[in-house]
Amino acid sequence: MADTVPGGGDTRGVTPVVGVIVLVGVTVVLALSVGAALTTPETIKTPSALLSLSVDSGDREIVLTHRGGDTLNISELNVRIEVDGTELAEQPPVPFVGADGFDGAPTGPFNAESPDGWQAGERAGVRLAGTNGPSLSAGSEVTVVVATDSGVIQEVTTTAR
Repeated sequence: MADTVPGGGDTRGVTPVVGVIVLVGVTVVLALSVGAALTTPETIKTPSALLSLSVDSGDREIVLTHRGGDTLNISELNVRIEVDGTELAEQPPVPFVGADGFDGAPTGPFNAESPDGWQAGERAGVRLAGTNGPSLSAGSEVTVVVATDSGVIQEVTTTAR
């Protein structure tokens, strides 16, 4: 006696076909999962550090102090400075020695002659040239953003004295 379904159809060839379709589907899902795992870019951890900021308007000096956290690789840092909400015309290309918009060489690890690691307890500073605007005066709100390509490490704001 043949297997039949209501309505008179024969089911003998259906089970192997369904099995093959399920097997192909499982294989495709597994292949996609492995492919996605192999092509997912490695996530890069943003360093963590606690920074403090001091600004002397008379000397036009901006100093960041590394208070704790990871040692920062200076060559990977981006530093952006704003005065009263406006970015400086020239930003510090850390590390550097002599750059447009800055007087003299920077101090501490921002100086190209210093070791590349910025550790807790170390201070890094720049002195703005008079030609680098907006101008810095006592009472100006200064914000410094320290970041890497993987994200912002810290944004600090203080009032210039």
